Amino acid sequence: MRGARERGVTLIELVVSIVVVALAASAVLGVLARNAETSADAMVLSQAVSIAEAYIEEITLKPFVDPDGVEPEAGRATFDDVADYDGLVDVGARDQFGNPVPTLAGYTVRVTVSPSGALAGIPSTDALRVDVRVTFPPSIDFTMSAYKTRY
Repeated sequence: MRGARERGVTLIELVVSIVVVALAASAVLGVLARNAETSADAMVLSQAVSIAEAYIEEITLKPFVDPDGVEPEAGRATFDDVADYDGLVDVGARDQFGNPVPTLAGYTVRVTVSPSGALAGIPSTDALRVDVRVTFPPSIDFTMSAYKTRY
């Protein structure tokens, strides 16, 4: 008396449903893995931007003209004008006194200060462009620029 009331799943139906669930799970896990990889890049980029902002702020707060007339300064802790930072290379981000920040040791910071004629109405002798380039191998290479004028 096997009638319509018997319920169950055949072996073929069970195998097909397992395959479908496995494919869906692998697709979802693949997307999650990709997001996990790129989320680390976003954090590293965010840190690179913060480092560049800190250097830009430090540099642009210095006077345009050397206040003591002594060039070159002995080290970053004694930099007293914008031009002193030209050519600065820090392997590992550092604070304004030149002390390394251990958690940011993987970053390299390069500073270039050059005369700029890009600002309308301001002669290139009265404007400096400050470029701060922050790198974190293999994928982060970020440059931030600012201008400092004599006025």
